Amino acid sequence: MPPALSTSAAATSTMKVVKPDKVAKVKPRNKVVEAFFAGSNTSEDLLKEIHSLAATKHDFLVTTRRDLHRNPELMYNERMTSAYIQKALKKMKIAFTTGWGVNTVPDRIPGEGGYGIVADIGTRKEPCVLLRADMDALPILEKTANIDDFKSNIPGVMHACGHDGHTAMLLGAASILKGMERSIKGTIRLMFQPAAGGGAGAKRMIEEGVLLEEPKPQHAFAMHVNPKVPTGIVASRPGTVKAAAERFEITISGVGGHAAMPHLTVDPIVTASSIVMNLQTLVSRSLSPLESGVCSITKFDAGSAFNVIPASAILRGTIRALSTDVLMVLKSKVEQIVTSTAEMHGCEVGITYSADWYPPTRNDEQLYEEFSKEIGAMLSVSGEVLELEPGMGAEDFSFIAEEIPSSYFMIGQGSGTDPPTNFGLHHPCFALDESILPQGVKLHVNLALRALHMLGEIDSDSNACSLIPTVLNLDI
Repeated sequence: MPPALSTSAAATSTMKVVKPDKVAKVKPRNKVVEAFFAGSNTSEDLLKEIHSLAATKHDFLVTTRRDLHRNPELMYNERMTSAYIQKALKKMKIAFTTGWGVNTVPDRIPGEGGYGIVADIGTRKEPCVLLRADMDALPILEKTANIDDFKSNIPGVMHACGHDGHTAMLLGAASILKGMERSIKGTIRLMFQPAAGGGAGAKRMIEEGVLLEEPKPQHAFAMHVNPKVPTGIVASRPGTVKAAAERFEITISGVGGHAAMPHLTVDPIVTASSIVMNLQTLVSRSLSPLESGVCSITKFDAGSAFNVIPASAILRGTIRALSTDVLMVLKSKVEQIVTSTAEMHGCEVGITYSADWYPPTRNDEQLYEEFSKEIGAMLSVSGEVLELEPGMGAEDFSFIAEEIPSSYFMIGQGSGTDPPTNFGLHHPCFALDESILPQGVKLHVNLALRALHMLGEIDSDSNACSLIPTVLNLDI
């Protein structure tokens, strides 16, 4: 299990409450939503109402997504993105707090952070559910075709993972939920999260108290686009959805010298090469064939001249597994292999790890099977949730799912043609199929309202049970 998360009083004290500039006009109650919470309306009626409302948001969603796509920002540097979201929330007359997600490791990841945003819609009382969207971009030079009108303005930075779409979807959901606020029985917490691409932004926000603010969220929901699933198909699975992951950097120190006299050196390149090859046995000879794990070396950096054997070399890579226990086994084995190989070659070696390893992302089995799967099927064009095998990618939402019962969905977007939308996540030609933006909004809104209704019924049943007198059996 990951170390227990604690709330940082210092971090919480930096939060800024932002209220709308003008008092919002009292909006009429939504009769369909009220009837749904009262139990006098059908599930189908609510589905149709949300579908109708989401259809009116199409232009807003596309404009928002493209605005964000033009101005991508790396983790802990999402200043413009945060300002854009805040402006949109103000226009919707939604109060919010800022200053979330402060970077606690600026020596490792550039940027001060603090660009996360949290907003509550509803009664500000229990029950409470949380909807989360990520907002950071990646250090990738965009090569996506046919999007000149909104291609990245920042050289070497692009939204190659769909986070611009995720943010647009949650803003669209916010607009709909605010419009029916007077009819909502409970609270919906919106979490616009920075630093999802390896910066553990969700963990920072948890440490700062996003799950401890009253009312405390009882369930959390998130979604991610998936270019390898056909457009409109909703996909997920019970239990583990995404892998646990850890990053490492290995520094090999030897003795440099002239390339013509390698016998006078201790060659770190040869040593590093041996380490790379020996690590290929890590999974096959450390894990049961029934377990899953991955070790990938993704960077090999050494030397600067053709006739010089360098004094040092650097390797970078990741290990991944579908459970925390297996991840820790792999981590221990990496250290053994690296240390013994370096010693055999006469080099010194050091290993550093990421500031925050990621736990596996798990869908709470009971919540998924008894509730979330049905909602996902309602919104999937196939009428059912496609069950995928667990993926070896890591996901920041895992930190939230470790704390409260949660569900994580993927929305297929792989069928678009102009530009093609089936390039993989983190690919320089990645493109978002904008036709799924309203679908993401509908999934957010349905999950939130129906989860509140479910939780309200559970509370009602509990209260009813507490009123039943206890009957003592005296026939002993």
